[in-house]
Amino acid sequence: MKAILVDKSDRSLHWSDVPDPVMKSDEVLVKIEAAALNRADLMQREGDYPPPPGCPDWMGLEIAGTVALVGDEAKANSPWKVGDKVCALLGGGGYAEYVTVRYDMLMPIPENCSVIEAAAIPEAFATAYLNLFIEGKIQKGNTLLMHAGASGLASVVIPMAKAFDVRVITTVISDEKAESIAHLGADLVVNTNKQNIADVLKRELEAGRPVDVAIDCLGGEMMGSCLPYLAHGARWIMIAALAGTKTEIDLKNIYVRNVRIVGSTLRSRTPAVKAEILASLVRDVWPFVAQGKVKPTIYKVLPITEAEAAHDILYRGENVGKVVLTLP
Repeated sequence: MKAILVDKSDRSLHWSDVPDPVMKSDEVLVKIEAAALNRADLMQREGDYPPPPGCPDWMGLEIAGTVALVGDEAKANSPWKVGDKVCALLGGGGYAEYVTVRYDMLMPIPENCSVIEAAAIPEAFATAYLNLFIEGKIQKGNTLLMHAGASGLASVVIPMAKAFDVRVITTVISDEKAESIAHLGADLVVNTNKQNIADVLKRELEAGRPVDVAIDCLGGEMMGSCLPYLAHGARWIMIAALAGTKTEIDLKNIYVRNVRIVGSTLRSRTPAVKAEILASLVRDVWPFVAQGKVKPTIYKVLPITEAEAAHDILYRGENVGKVVLTLP
């Protein structure tokens, strides 16, 4: 089969021949029809985010396609059969024609959802669910701060939170970006090139609408400046640090107001935890997907042979929502 490999000399991407996957008894072989991009793919390409042991060397954390073969243990413990349309969360290996997946890392494609949309679901939806409900313990009527509102993850987190009656504040870097995410339904969109987000959160606190949960992929100086203006017992969840790894924190504010700072990545979770998250998605979120209330925003679709151009879109930060690669 073929897969996208990284040339170690210059980090360029090439559609190359690789060995066919060898399926274990508890796995399902999936013929990949679409694979969505994540920033983790860029980090892996640059050598900063190696795949977990046992995963293929090539990139790709979420795919959709058709079941081609089912192992004996997978048959005994799951409903999967040849021909089923599925999407899957992977440790790696999605930029390829085929992939083997443990049976409990697969989900049925939701009703009223295309294969391209389904490919953009597993990683982003699982990350959203993990940080909203497991780490964030968010409740109906709470206020969420979701940074980087034009990102692929935010395109899922915002409508998912709204579907569960959560008030949402999000940040963007331009009025154009604000307009581009209007369909997501955030209650307050803050252009951080015009407004200081800490000042906004202070006003929200004084108005009785403090942030209960924050999902932060930016970090940097801004993170520490926002912490004094959260609700008592708020959870600030760090998932990345694109704006810098250093900040200054008033520790007294943290313990007096019981603010919790939580570091969170999906990839580091055990397979059992990931399987539990996926089962929760199918149970709790799939009905909202079928109703059209929660869907990924697709920015651009390219053939997998143009993976390098697809990566460039993420490197430039031009995408609003997900970039997806398709296979013939």
